[in-house]
Amino acid sequence: MRVVCISAECEPWAKTGGLGDVVDALARAVGAICDEKPPSDHVVQSQVWAGTGAVTGQIPGGVSACVEPPVDVFLPMYRGVTVPENATRTPLAVPDPRAPEGVTEVQLVEFEDRGYRVRLIDHPPAFDRAGYYGDDDGDYPDNGWRFGLLCRAALEALLDDERPVDVLHLHDWQAMPAVLLRDLAYAGYPRISAAAVMVTIHNMAYQGWLSRKQLAGLFGPDEIAQLVGPHADGLLLLREGVKRAELVNTVSPGYAAEVLREDFGMGMEKVLSGLGHRFGGILNGLDTAMWDPATDQALAATYSRGDLAGKAACRRALLTEIGFDPDDGRPVLGMIGRLDPQKGFDLLSGAARDLLVEGARIVVLGTGDLKLVAGLRALAAKRKDSVAVLETFDRALARRIYAGADLYLMPSRFEPCGQGQMIALRYGTPAIVHRTGGLADTVVDVDAAPEDGTGFVFDEPTPVALLDACARAMSHFHAGGDAWTDLQDRGMAIDWSWEAGPAEQYEASYRRAVSLRREQ
Repeated sequence: MRVVCISAECEPWAKTGGLGDVVDALARAVGAICDEKPPSDHVVQSQVWAGTGAVTGQIPGGVSACVEPPVDVFLPMYRGVTVPENATRTPLAVPDPRAPEGVTEVQLVEFEDRGYRVRLIDHPPAFDRAGYYGDDDGDYPDNGWRFGLLCRAALEALLDDERPVDVLHLHDWQAMPAVLLRDLAYAGYPRISAAAVMVTIHNMAYQGWLSRKQLAGLFGPDEIAQLVGPHADGLLLLREGVKRAELVNTVSPGYAAEVLREDFGMGMEKVLSGLGHRFGGILNGLDTAMWDPATDQALAATYSRGDLAGKAACRRALLTEIGFDPDDGRPVLGMIGRLDPQKGFDLLSGAARDLLVEGARIVVLGTGDLKLVAGLRALAAKRKDSVAVLETFDRALARRIYAGADLYLMPSRFEPCGQGQMIALRYGTPAIVHRTGGLADTVVDVDAAPEDGTGFVFDEPTPVALLDACARAMSHFHAGGDAWTDLQDRGMAIDWSWEAGPAEQYEASYRRAVSLRREQ
């Protein structure tokens, strides 16, 4: 079986957040599975798809049990992307409704790395820009054309390949034109039209609304007529892609259940509910080689389960770096992320003064909407010994916060999966999280389950609820002893690796998607 991913991001070539990490790690992990598993004709049990209460199904045998490496990943060649010297460049003519002659020539830049094949679409008018999706003025108005060109170029490249594709794995709305084109412009090309489509929704907040005028840069008149009819104002690419895919998933079972509700579905809940057993959630994994306190060279000292001496050194080094007294025993609460209402930075800002009264110190690292942390910034100016707001993107400093903080904050209003809480637990830093999406799937409240708890969970996204959870956490911290080290150890013991489950769930889902496509 052959899997082709289409995405707007893939680490390390293009990344703004978790999407890039997931696409890279998943491509590597699925490829690694194939090195270990021979083809098989046995009946394979599929995963349980969450969200709709659907029962687990079985997939008929006869489909190869593994995906041969390398997995293909198509993504734009943005400004600043570097490629190895051995990369090949091939001119590729791509149908383009915006082009005067109806065709645009792009360069297909290809190379193998990290266990899969990277296939960059190089077209400077589309992708050589200051940002991936927009600039200081907002989203680029021609994003539909840009990512439509990415998808058309990917499909044209696949037409020229020797082997047909079995599964198109499409990530977020930017890749949705591929499934629409499969069913419309490429319906007469079995090499494309026979491919199964799996759609992964990384964040329901971004759905790809295009006006009728914007659609004209992506589809021809006949295609637009089939998609929206004569009277619609435009099209939600994510919704249309989801309706046409064989399988759809979000990046955690908890989020999959939430988005079926009106308060989380953002207008997609009925469409997703209508998919029945074809919709569910697969919890993201974590690159455990990249995130490992035993080998992390960004840290002042390395450490591991059973030997946390290095964590104390990391704490001292972090506090010295940010200007806090390293001999002060007050607990340090760390928070890292994009300054966005989703992430709950304003909740922390609202609770900050009371947290200081409770004896906390706070360090925040992030960039984005500074208005969300205005209260924290004002407090930091007055209490430099207790509050630090670091308005920068610094990967090494983020690692030092994960290791050096005593507790990690993740009060997101909603969270499709989240990676920060996994990293924090792996680094021996218990997490304080809002009970939502992937956070609820990955953190167990220690007060509710003393023998199994890994952190502290609160139910309402309010400053008061966050403050209460932090107070409970700090009480545990001050109590210390074996109970605290056991709490740290349970978090560090969890195997978050893609190979521990998520990659095999995706591989089984690919085979299930192929089976569903063949049944049509």
